[in-house]
Amino acid sequence: MSISPPSRTRRVSRALAFTLFFVISAVIFVGGIAALLYLLFSQYTNIRNIWILVCGAPVVLVVFVLLTIFNLYTRYGRPLEELFNTINKIEEGDLSARVSEKNSDMFSDLFKRFNKMVGELERAEQQRRNLTADIAHELRTPLHIIQGNLEGIVDGVYQPTPEHINATLDETRLLTRLVNDLQTLSLAETGQLPLHPTRFLLADLIQDLTSSFSSQASSQGVDLRTNIADPQQELTADYDRLNQVLSNLLSNALRHTPSGGTVSIRAESIPDDSRNTQYATRIALHDTGSGIPPEDLPFIFDRFWRGDKSRTERNHSGLGLAIAKQLIHAHGGKIEAQSEVGKGTTFIIEL
Repeated sequence: MSISPPSRTRRVSRALAFTLFFVISAVIFVGGIAALLYLLFSQYTNIRNIWILVCGAPVVLVVFVLLTIFNLYTRYGRPLEELFNTINKIEEGDLSARVSEKNSDMFSDLFKRFNKMVGELERAEQQRRNLTADIAHELRTPLHIIQGNLEGIVDGVYQPTPEHINATLDETRLLTRLVNDLQTLSLAETGQLPLHPTRFLLADLIQDLTSSFSSQASSQGVDLRTNIADPQQELTADYDRLNQVLSNLLSNALRHTPSGGTVSIRAESIPDDSRNTQYATRIALHDTGSGIPPEDLPFIFDRFWRGDKSRTERNHSGLGLAIAKQLIHAHGGKIEAQSEVGKGTTFIIEL
């Protein structure tokens, strides 16, 4: 849109008026400083040459102002300018942008926290992008099998025998489990998963858990042990969700523990640092399996993470540990893993 001549004239007039005002203010300021210096020097010293003061004072003042501005720009302006430029890059979608932490002593801690925040955003964005590919990967195989079996039956290549029907049914069960796991994980991550806490004995939960897996452990030649410090210890939590978490962990432990190995579950009370008058419940599940490499340990609670990079195992969705973490967080607790390759893995839950 073009600017009309009267409007352009008014803008030029305002600019000239502002410039004139700035120049007059600067002259008055410098002149006032010069006059002040002259009065001081005239009263307390023998310097009487007004021209030296009039000509020298503004120069000294200008030099002082320039040095001050340069110092302020170096310490504050340049680092903040770099920060704002980085923010603009991030706003445009470049999450790899970082602020140099060595260019400013004043803002080094701020820049470290900022870079850490951007790093977490970049990691979350990468996980979001990977999620679509992971879901597509998990859904593609069972859908192809179902489609192939049904097309084979329709075309007469396969006979509708119980074997083929059951194989197709197994794939539909796998899809159902995957969708249910994704729904549970989504609700837990958004804090919308309903919990039904009750008061129960922790020993009863451990007993039910070991009863469910005792036959599997025995068939694999794995020694399943329990150690409950206080058989009368009570816990207020969602029994079914907590049982789901421990079942996932125990299933993983048995799957990665060779014959002759041991899987142990220990439950005890520990002092709760956040509440001086209460105790927290700690449940530790330890196995003597193959262990987790150190480079994989920070990612085991990510969605679709699997120790087997070939991803040939299809009986598990790769969401078990991610769901376990979110369910424990929904109870206000925490879960962590400690592992050493060749010696086993320990999962620790505190509620």
